[in-house]
Amino acid sequence: MAFEWPIRVYVEDTDAGGIVYYANYLRYLERARSEWLRHLGFEQQSLMENGVRFVVRDVSIQYRKPAVLDDEVIATVDLIDATKAGLTLNQTVIKRSDSQKDKQEILVDAQIRIACINNEGRPTAIPADVATLMTKSKQTRTEPK
Repeated sequence: MAFEWPIRVYVEDTDAGGIVYYANYLRYLERARSEWLRHLGFEQQSLMENGVRFVVRDVSIQYRKPAVLDDEVIATVDLIDATKAGLTLNQTVIKRSDSQKDKQEILVDAQIRIACINNEGRPTAIPADVATLMTKSKQTRTEPK
C-alpha cells in the first residue's frame, strides 16, 4: 500500500462553485511527498541545509472527479523508480466512500518525476541513507502512524 496523507478541503482550496481549484491538487501532492519524507525520517529543512533539494521535474496529471468543500481526501505517494539523482512517483488523491470505508474513488492520478539538486541548482546524487529508506518503503509500502 502507498503512503497516505489525509487532507481536509477548506474554502481557500475551492473556486466560486465550491470545487477544488485544479492547481491546488498539486499542493496536496506536494504535502504528501513532504510528509512521506518526514515519515522516512528526513526533514526537508535539514536536507536543504546539507545541500540536498528535491524539485519537481515533470508532472503528468489526470483530473477524474472533483473534490468539494469539506471533503476529506487522501493524497498518496508510491515510489515507482529511483535513479542516482531522481525519483518517479505515482501519486493519487482519493476519496473514500462515506458508506463503504473500504471503497475509494480516484479523484486525481499523477506521475511525478523528481530531481535531486544541490544548493547551486545542479543535479546531485540522492544521499545513500535517503535512497535506502525510499527503496525500502517501495518494498514495504508504508503508511503514517
